[in-house]
Amino acid sequence: MFDSGRRRILGALLLSLFVLLAGASPGQTVLDPDLLDGLKWRTIGPDGNRLSAAVGEWGHPDVVFFGAASGGIWRTGDGGVTWEPVFDDQDAASISALAISPSDPSQVWAGTGETFIIRPALAMGNGIYRSTDGGRSFDHRGLEATGRIARILVHPANPQLVYACALGHSYGPQPERGVYRTTDGGASWERILEVDEHTGCSDLAMDLSHPRRLLAGMWQLRIATDGLRSGGPGSGVWRSGDGGETWERLSGAGKGLPGGTDHPVGKIAVGIAASDPDRWYALVEDRSPGFYRSDDGGASWRLMLTHHDLAERAPYYVRFAVDPADADRIHFASVLFGTSVDGGRSLLETSYRAGGDNHDVWVDPKMPERILVAHDGGGSISTNRGVSYRRVVPPVAQMYHITVDDRIPYRVYGNRQDGYSYRGPSRTPGGGIPLGLWQGVGGCESGWATPEPHDDGIVWSGCYDGGLEIHDERTGHVRDVRVWPEASYGWAPAEVKVRWHWNFPMVLSVHEPGTAWVGSQFVHRSRNRGQSWETISPDLTTNDKSRQQDSGGITVDNLYTFDGAVLYALAESPLAPGQLWAGSVDGKVQVTTDGGAAWLDRSGNIPGLDRDGWVRFIEPSHHDPETAYLAVSWHQSGDFRPHIFRTRDLGESWERIGGGIPESPFSFVHVVREDPAHPGLLYAGTDNQVWTSLDDGASWFSLRLGMPPAPIYGLVIQERFQDLAAATYGRGFFILDGIGPLRALAASPPGEAPEEAGPSLRVFASPPAYRFLPRQTIKSEPGSLVTGQNPPYGAAISYWLDTSLSQGGGVSIEI
Repeated sequence: MFDSGRRRILGALLLSLFVLLAGASPGQTVLDPDLLDGLKWRTIGPDGNRLSAAVGEWGHPDVVFFGAASGGIWRTGDGGVTWEPVFDDQDAASISALAISPSDPSQVWAGTGETFIIRPALAMGNGIYRSTDGGRSFDHRGLEATGRIARILVHPANPQLVYACALGHSYGPQPERGVYRTTDGGASWERILEVDEHTGCSDLAMDLSHPRRLLAGMWQLRIATDGLRSGGPGSGVWRSGDGGETWERLSGAGKGLPGGTDHPVGKIAVGIAASDPDRWYALVEDRSPGFYRSDDGGASWRLMLTHHDLAERAPYYVRFAVDPADADRIHFASVLFGTSVDGGRSLLETSYRAGGDNHDVWVDPKMPERILVAHDGGGSISTNRGVSYRRVVPPVAQMYHITVDDRIPYRVYGNRQDGYSYRGPSRTPGGGIPLGLWQGVGGCESGWATPEPHDDGIVWSGCYDGGLEIHDERTGHVRDVRVWPEASYGWAPAEVKVRWHWNFPMVLSVHEPGTAWVGSQFVHRSRNRGQSWETISPDLTTNDKSRQQDSGGITVDNLYTFDGAVLYALAESPLAPGQLWAGSVDGKVQVTTDGGAAWLDRSGNIPGLDRDGWVRFIEPSHHDPETAYLAVSWHQSGDFRPHIFRTRDLGESWERIGGGIPESPFSFVHVVREDPAHPGLLYAGTDNQVWTSLDDGASWFSLRLGMPPAPIYGLVIQERFQDLAAATYGRGFFILDGIGPLRALAASPPGEAPEEAGPSLRVFASPPAYRFLPRQTIKSEPGSLVTGQNPPYGAAISYWLDTSLSQGGGVSIEI
């Protein structure tokens, strides 16, 4: 069976399948990515989670924008009836701030880089973008090194005058933190407020009636593998009365606001009431969160309220909005959505009416009854001042990993942040893939969901704090099989017996049915499906106690989202039973060849590997038992370069092979995979796309192929269908159907014409095709934003064709 819609014209062949690109080293052969434009990724779901920014056109309820933490910008022009992604052609995935020019609503601004910070899974940004066509397309407008932009303000009468509140990447000292201003629409920027290289801007407010009056919240922050450090003497509130030319520090200056060396504080949010320009507010991360008010334009302040719900887990929240028509009405975005109607004296309501784990809140300056909230369950829109909300859930799922089974059609598995585990079909008999076909398989929002290699009716699924469950498809039940029963919430890692990463590793054996390994600081093994466990390794981390202290900073937050001495990567050799690799977040790589009786420390053999190197992924070779690949990230030290290593002697020596991936704020590597059918064909996932090497890492080319930008956390190859499947941390699961052409290209000697069809035509081997009979299944809401795509029905035939011959009629194909 053949469907003409599946024929792929992949590009001009000319006399060679390969071209040498500018900048390639001698001996490197790099495929021109334009020659692959016939290959496309398709999305399959599931439903999404975290939105982090919200804005609407002032006084125009039909136009709304939501920005996702790592899934781009979503726009509606019809009041939410339909939504479209409008940022998918950019390099950045994380949207941290949105603003629309009040005087020219065709100008929409977007800041990138997540600023609601709670765990190491944070998408990077590369500055600020502007749209001049109402948000339908965007152009980069600078500030690339700022890392994370928390707020954008546009002058109410001058669309060329814009302020950007830059937090910085926060992975160490950085000079680019602070408040920036442009007077020419982003053609040039000047930094108008800087505190120090440890402190960036967390919030910014403007007096709309006197726009030269500004209020800034500055936040001292450091993110590292061993924890989050929020707060310090740099944090504080600043004001300007001349458009940012000069600034005055208000915190710790005897004006009623805490801050400074004697009373350090953390993250700060600020606001100015449009209806009363002298009413200023500040929400301050302190030992207990404090809400402060000024009635004289910041000259003096008083503490109005201390309440846990105002800023629970402060670095992840601390955001509020003042009703533009009522200076006493303030909406607080935190775990709960709270409202004060008496100027901050009390918090009258806290509810999940808007959403749970709320981040951004925007109130229309011209229509105060219109409220937008961005939260961990999507976005919410109210048109009645918060009495009720309508939910929006774009397909922005943050998936941690991906595994597949071998059914026909096969199923895809993974765990989604802010949700639970998922199993869903790679395709359906017709139409799309409705959300209702996704099922839970135990575990929770983090970790792995993996079917047993020998019985895919049994699924192991992880959860934070060492949680682990087994789901039995035949009964629908789950069984708790966690290694260690101690709940560690609230304790410093050094004080507990077993330490776990939020996203701890798990491996199911392909050699021993029923055998599984999981990693804490130790490797634990079960040979009876979790009925009992044994520890088969010593502590395989540095066990540096200085890196196992309280995380959080001003407010302690020990939920095992950060830990400087735990395992993060585990991998079993598909060729050698008893060979197991382990990698830690603090630069340790070790291997055992006898099932754990003895471990060989290979860390010192890896060039540059130190305790700040986060071992993200280990891939033992499918073709040589002594070869393995390693992805290491130093991005939490401010090094965003791609680091991929290869050993061919079981770790005695290593060679860096990731240098062919261009360096950018997004080039650090999360995962590397070797093709099981062809040695030397590699796939790597960075913080915004997939890359491929045909020559064992000597050179790399982009395999983005229409996929929107998103961190690539997982890659897996389904052998029966020859598909490459990806887990993105921001846009759910994607599938690249039929990677046979890539395998064929990897097998072709560079510079030689293909023997099969001469220099003008080459037809590649096709994977098996299946005829699926139509089946009655669940009903799905039409027009849902979360509907996966099926491949076209039929047998896929892939070929290269010289376009000059196809256009001139020199080649005909009959199927």
